[in-house]
Amino acid sequence: MVARHLTAALLVLAAATEARAVTGGREDPASPLAGASVMVLSSRGGVCSAVVLARDAVLTAAHCAAGPAEHRVHFRDEAGAPVLVPLAGVSVHPGYDAGAISGRRRSIDLALMRPATPLPARFSAAVLGETPPRAGASLSLGGYGVARPGDARSSGTFRTADLPVVEPYGPSRILVWLRAGDGRVGACEGDSGGPIGEGGRVVAVTTWTSGAKGCGGFSQGVLVGPQRAWIDRILAGWGAAARWE
Repeated sequence: MVARHLTAALLVLAAATEARAVTGGREDPASPLAGASVMVLSSRGGVCSAVVLARDAVLTAAHCAAGPAEHRVHFRDEAGAPVLVPLAGVSVHPGYDAGAISGRRRSIDLALMRPATPLPARFSAAVLGETPPRAGASLSLGGYGVARPGDARSSGTFRTADLPVVEPYGPSRILVWLRAGDGRVGACEGDSGGPIGEGGRVVAVTTWTSGAKGCGGFSQGVLVGPQRAWIDRILAGWGAAARWE
């Protein structure tokens, strides 16, 4: 089984052709998750997704924000033109371990980003859920990643997929795993940092996937509820606040 962080190539974003995301999912630009999601681009060629918590704060995966690369929040304006917003601040969760996957160690793969200018009013702040989902519950995974593994040009459009919660290693107070029965639907490159929702609330942030082609196997996310104290503390320092239910 191959597990990998879900970071896609950047160079395709300048293309004007329609793109897709979440392998095996559906295009869902009108969903509440899409209205609370943006992209994060790296100067080293990476693409991730992110959850809008306020007009000047987004939540993403730590591996999308850590390291020496410069990052930008990316979206398209109402005319379809690409917009790149520099960052005024980044906070990586202190429990993040960049070598956790290869070393089989625990990691809190979350980061908060503060755009230097506010996001447009058309973006809505996500409602975060504190209660962890139970095994068998159906969650909605969303992101801007690639729809076809290995095809970077299939990224850039928000897609979602409804997947059941599984517990391959038993219940967890930190992580959630999702997996379709056929293993063909799930997160893919570029979906890191994207929302995992239940009942209108974002309960986790996507961090990695597994599978023969690196997509569509197990999709893993970090639960946001157990990290509320850190999220609220960082946002308060930025003069912002998350919505919780």
